[in-house]
Amino acid sequence: MGTKSHRLSLGFLLLLFLPSECRGAEGRLAHKLFRDLFGNYTSALRPVADTDQTLNVTLEVTLSQIIDMDERNQVLTLYLWIRQEWTDAYLHWDPKDYGDLDAIRIPSSLVWRPDIVLYNKADTQPPASASTNVVVRHDGAVRWDAPAITRSSCRVDVSAFPFDAQRCGLTFGSWTHGGHQLDVRPRGSSASLADFVENVEWRVLGMPARRRVLTYGCCSEPYPDVTFTLLLRRRAAAYVCNLLLPCVFISLLAPLAFHLPADSGEKVSLGVTVLLALTVFQLILAESMPPAESVPLIGKYYMATMTMVTFSTALTILIMNLHYCGPSAHPVPAWARVLLLQHLARGLCVRERGEPCGQSRPLESAPSLQPPAGLPAGPCHEPRCLCHQEALLHHVASIASTFHSHRAAQRCHEDWKRLARVMDRFFLGIFFCMALVMSLLVLVQAL
Repeated sequence: MGTKSHRLSLGFLLLLFLPSECRGAEGRLAHKLFRDLFGNYTSALRPVADTDQTLNVTLEVTLSQIIDMDERNQVLTLYLWIRQEWTDAYLHWDPKDYGDLDAIRIPSSLVWRPDIVLYNKADTQPPASASTNVVVRHDGAVRWDAPAITRSSCRVDVSAFPFDAQRCGLTFGSWTHGGHQLDVRPRGSSASLADFVENVEWRVLGMPARRRVLTYGCCSEPYPDVTFTLLLRRRAAAYVCNLLLPCVFISLLAPLAFHLPADSGEKVSLGVTVLLALTVFQLILAESMPPAESVPLIGKYYMATMTMVTFSTALTILIMNLHYCGPSAHPVPAWARVLLLQHLARGLCVRERGEPCGQSRPLESAPSLQPPAGLPAGPCHEPRCLCHQEALLHHVASIASTFHSHRAAQRCHEDWKRLARVMDRFFLGIFFCMALVMSLLVLVQAL
């Protein structure tokens, strides 16, 4: 009774899936073929004539679309077309006996199907079989084409972000059948990319296939599997425009604090403003990056730039301290006067107003008091001579001494200010070259 009802349900399903134009003589032949094939057929056992025989399954994967790459959770979501082909020993017939009917299409739930699953599946939902038809040929060859949305685990390495490349593997194999019962092999050396829809963030470099035979600790028999490795490279144009180029421009702006006049009062403010801007970009970058042990390339660039800006701001404060040395400051040391105010100032073209470039200002010596020419040596016998006005001479000497002290203090202050300008020009070149080299090293990765 159960066998009869099973046959009636199978016949009803066949009538549903047959086109209307085939419900004539050809439809009767197809119905007869269906009854002959599935009269004593069961989909619970492997369709082999000998239980010791290995059933070969050919697996073909076509990549249609990259739906999502969740870098934070390290999950890759793909839309695939999966084709499986095998030979069923109980589904073969002679086409001449059925009006040259060499193939039929029936629901896949009616035939035996290999239990091939995705090993590195990252979805909590149980695997659902696609309700698509299978194509059965007269020689017993069965082809099952089914679409699938897969969520697989993928180890994401962001050390070269945003110029990184990823390798994500999809491993397919039988869950219960060992290699002596079911052998799975890929069709071709790679997955097909003919119908791939381009992704805006990732560029697909290829999807090679590789067959492995592994022995697990739970079982003694080998288990073959097929791994399709998806090779991806990130499209970095958006990250370069939104995260990298602003940082490059800001890092090139930071050394210009050494070029600002000290009297402007904005040297330290510029450095602090640049440091705050870099901190904001660093926070934006941290929100978009997954937590990882390795620091990404752009993160290293941000930290190097922030370190450089911090040191430049600290040096700016020290140079301003030199610039504002008061009259009570000690004179510039002799080694600094020779090394910095002469040689380095000449090399950096730091000059006074009206002084030609390449020539340093000659060192001024303190003027000495010389007696006026024409005065007689020795005691003077003229009673109205100025040399007898000792009080007046004392006041004149006091005024001259004060004037000379003021001139010396002023020259000392000017020397410190000139030394500050030389140091500004020196560190301007040093930090600008550092910022330029760091920016080029990062931007060259985008080429």
